[in-house]
Amino acid sequence: MKKHLSLGVILSLLFLFSCSSGNDCNKTIIVQYQQTINGPSGVTFIPELTQEVPCDFPEPELIDPNLAQGSELENFSYEVLSFNYVADTGNNTSLVQIKIKLNNNNNFIAKGRPILTIATDNLEFSSSYTTDATVKCNEIEANSSCTFTVDKEYPIQPNIIPSSKFELVSVIYLVLE
Repeated sequence: MKKHLSLGVILSLLFLFSCSSGNDCNKTIIVQYQQTINGPSGVTFIPELTQEVPCDFPEPELIDPNLAQGSELENFSYEVLSFNYVADTGNNTSLVQIKIKLNNNNNFIAKGRPILTIATDNLEFSSSYTTDATVKCNEIEANSSCTFTVDKEYPIQPNIIPSSKFELVSVIYLVLE
């Protein structure tokens, strides 16, 4: 009987000490940042995802302490080498051809993607075009440049007249790492 009582007391003590009494420390980290992506086929909304982790979970490291993920790259410039849009190619498609020299004028590598703002007849939208780019420029070396290139035909949607106006308004470089 004493063995069962001793075993019961030991198990009870282990249970009490293994369960904390409110001393658990947790924090919430962002696993995926919220994004709105506009493209030729429409708008995609990606919600922010968070996860609860212990307080001693390491913080993610940034490339540069002054940059935040999802922020616009400073000391960035661009040069439009060519920008061509054909509303109707005759094959029920629209043609978009883009060549833009992206310049990272910083002393660190920029990792992210260009965001192009386009104006059409009645709409202004922003898109990365990276899924359609032949040269994506997801990384630009320090004090260097990359030529972002898109050459893509998009199907014309039935009952929708393609825009006759398609102009580049601006380009930013969105830092993602």
